[in-house]
Amino acid sequence: MIWLWLREGQPFYWGIAGGVALALYGVIATFQAFPSFGRVYAAYGGVFIVLSVLWGWGIDKKTPDLYEWIGAGICLIGVSVMLFAPRH
Repeated sequence: MIWLWLREGQPFYWGIAGGVALALYGVIATFQAFPSFGRVYAAYGGVFIVLSVLWGWGIDKKTPDLYEWIGAGICLIGVSVMLFAPRH
């Protein structure tokens, strides 16, 4: 939303809403119950990548190509490995 405000001429409240969303994104991670912040942060990173592709498709009307879908899938697989791998 900040991008749309600064680069594509949307109203300033888009930028404010984007800033609030980014702040919430950072705060929400602190409430997770996982013992390792690194794993939570990695999970958020993977989800962020997938949501970015979906945002571009749904809001910006830029259809993702095959390689963007493959990359997003790889990210989700990586997140799954980091979060759910058996550990001792």
